[in-house]
Amino acid sequence: QVQLGESGGGLLQAGGSLRLSCAASGRTFSSYAMGWFRQAPGKEREFVAAISWSGGSTYYADSVKGRFTISRDNAKNTVYLQMNSLKPEDTAVYYCAAGDCSGYGCYDGNEYDYWGQGTQVTVSS
Repeated sequence: QVQLGESGGGLLQAGGSLRLSCAASGRTFSSYAMGWFRQAPGKEREFVAAISWSGGSTYYADSVKGRFTISRDNAKNTVYLQMNSLKPEDTAVYYCAAGDCSGYGCYDGNEYDYWGQGTQVTVSS
């Protein structure tokens, strides 16, 4: 069992930066791939980024590639999402998730077993 809790969301202007954190409980954190997803009002949840259990592989949605960076610290049971050059279209609730996925499977939210409650990110123009 893994419990996840996101933090770091907020309100900021376009062009700014935020770092989201997702703290996990449970001794098996380091065995899971971790992903970030987001859901904007009236839209379906979409994949943002994922990282393998070791941190050796990362995956990004085209819409955030080059602007967002996912990383993890297994010693701290935490995964991060550094978001730079934020745009109004990045406004959403951001969720972290843990799952036993690999490769392109990590783009699919159905491959994740555990989800956090989400943190709101609002980017004004």
